[in-house]
Amino acid sequence: MNQFGLLRQRRFAPFFWTQFLGAFNDNVYKNALIILIAFELAQGGEGHLLINAAAGLFILPFFLFSATAGQLCDRAEKSALIRRIKLAEILIMLAAAAALLAKHTAALIGLLFLMGAQSSVFGPVKYAILPQQLRREELVGGNGLVEMGTFLAILLGTLLGGLLIAIPGWGTQAVAAAVVALATLGWLSSRGIPPAPAAAPELRLRFNIAAATWANLRHLGADRVQLATALGISWFWFYGATLLTQIPNFTRLSLGGNEQVVTLLLTAFSLGIGAGSLAVESLSRRRIVLWVTLLGGAGMVGFGLALPALVGLLPVGTELRGAAEFLRAGGGGVLAAVVLLGVSGGLYIVPLFALIQRRAVANHRARVIAGVNILNAAFMVGSAVLAGALLGSGASIPQLISAVALLTVLVLLGLALALQRQLGGLGVVPEDELA
Repeated sequence: MNQFGLLRQRRFAPFFWTQFLGAFNDNVYKNALIILIAFELAQGGEGHLLINAAAGLFILPFFLFSATAGQLCDRAEKSALIRRIKLAEILIMLAAAAALLAKHTAALIGLLFLMGAQSSVFGPVKYAILPQQLRREELVGGNGLVEMGTFLAILLGTLLGGLLIAIPGWGTQAVAAAVVALATLGWLSSRGIPPAPAAAPELRLRFNIAAATWANLRHLGADRVQLATALGISWFWFYGATLLTQIPNFTRLSLGGNEQVVTLLLTAFSLGIGAGSLAVESLSRRRIVLWVTLLGGAGMVGFGLALPALVGLLPVGTELRGAAEFLRAGGGGVLAAVVLLGVSGGLYIVPLFALIQRRAVANHRARVIAGVNILNAAFMVGSAVLAGALLGSGASIPQLISAVALLTVLVLLGLALALQRQLGGLGVVPEDELA
């Protein structure tokens, strides 16, 4: 059975749709809120401040709650835990619907923090449950489907949130109805997830955030393969956060494109990641093969450098171009580079996720993944800091993209050396190196 057959299996399909609907709903709400702030709720110049505050409040819970979430996931039966998380999402979205109808800015931004908290608790269980529900030879394909579904959900949620909030006179009502409906569908889907027994039922929870976070990171770093893999995963989020954040201004300032071109490039990148994620199973023959990650990383370098170079081939216009005019003006090369950059990202990330799931000891797996999530959040903040520093010093967005692509060379060298030294090669990971 290939990976698509898993979508017909009860041990995978309800979980897949639960996580898909969760990511979809997050992005419907986030994008609708950002547009609402930018065009209606913000007064004077405070829109930029509020939008950045909203982005920060969504990431902050991953620092605060991931460690506790990892402990909870290792201690609890996972299907029941997921259902409780989805019930919490319904409650949060009911409150969000009320805040949308009242157009209460502070409440809307505060609820974004609660959404981030709910997502930070779901993160460890999302990846820790897969090795329990899938056979070893299905893990790569299952991760490929999850990554494809996540990025497709992000794309569709972003688009739907923008479309709904723009409905004249009824935008907030439409978004309010949508987020509650999607949360309810996610909970209904979660009811079909089969039981996944607790890995460490006797674990005592530590609620000291700093101590629990340090314990998670220390455990993650105790295994050099785990640590190298985690840092490799986090670099994917650094790279992706940089690119996705800059695409709107890159499109307007460097490509001379309008909102249609922004949507075209975001769609191309997301579909590329989905295609790359799905291709990993065939390339690796259902095994964890590290040269696929290096191949993807090489693409992230090559196409990341090609993208800024292709900008100079486009004619300069006095008015922003729509999607059709952008393509007629020679934008096909840029579009292809964005697609292939996404494909490369999918190839890069899926084997790393599968490796860390299989490498982690079962009764610590969720805490290991929680540690990865903490690093991911830190790297995403780091991407914003680097972008702000370079752009603030006068660098252009194409130069920023080139810099991140070149930094990826160093990441790949470090990752290859660490895994080569610990695993004895960069081909198929031997079974005796996995938990």
